[in-house]
Amino acid sequence: MQPLIATAALARRIDRVELALMLGVADAARAAGGSDVHAWPVGGAAAVFVERGSPCNKVLGLGLDGAPVEADLAAIERAYAARGARVQVEFATLGDAGVAALLCARGYRLTGFENVLARRLAAVPGRASTAVTVAPVGEADAGVWLDAVTSAFLSPDGFDGPAAHESFDRAVLERTLTLMSAVPGTLRLLARLEGRAAGGASLFVHDGIAVLCSAATLPACRRPGVQSALLAARLALAHERGCELAVVTTQPGSKSQENVQRAGFELVYSRAVLVREP
Repeated sequence: MQPLIATAALARRIDRVELALMLGVADAARAAGGSDVHAWPVGGAAAVFVERGSPCNKVLGLGLDGAPVEADLAAIERAYAARGARVQVEFATLGDAGVAALLCARGYRLTGFENVLARRLAAVPGRASTAVTVAPVGEADAGVWLDAVTSAFLSPDGFDGPAAHESFDRAVLERTLTLMSAVPGTLRLLARLEGRAAGGASLFVHDGIAVLCSAATLPACRRPGVQSALLAARLALAHERGCELAVVTTQPGSKSQENVQRAGFELVYSRAVLVREP
């Protein structure tokens, strides 16, 4: 396959798809009775607030499509502060450096990084023979999937890289995964090892891009190829649905990054996580 060329246009497209997922989560939260769910446009991007402590509270796409107006930033900062929440900007390294300087001048501080990797889907790798089975999640398995993925996320794997810049409690993770599952275009997969639940993952399809997310393996089932099986299954589904690209966001140096690079993913760009406390 031809290598992916890292450009601002590609980063803009990927960030917009991930933002569509966050906006979908906000819509699902409203439909579920959330009374304080918001999305504010800012500088060609958007800021999303689902609930206090939610991993979906973030600003994505800033600096990739024009500079934000300071008055808009100030209004968003006030809105988050009124809810006792910090503003978290996930700023692409292909974005306008002047926007990053503006954020720093407004009191945002760097708390971490995340890597965005992608691969073309003209062809997908075959799945190796394994004892792991992977199947779409129906209503009967929804609770099993939620418990497995949440429990696995709460027991992160060790790796040679920086610690995660954020953590969440079980209740928040369960609500977030449930809301993400309700977003149109999202598919869930459950992996079983020797007949028992071993982990799970999600796939969000939008605008020709498949975002691979929510992948986690229970500690007792790590290493026999659960993540590789989930990855291969999602790539096959994305290819079937006509996607051009598959995208995944990982912690730098993590096992997840190692797994996807082995499957042909390339590092396209990184995001700096900039936070302003209320």
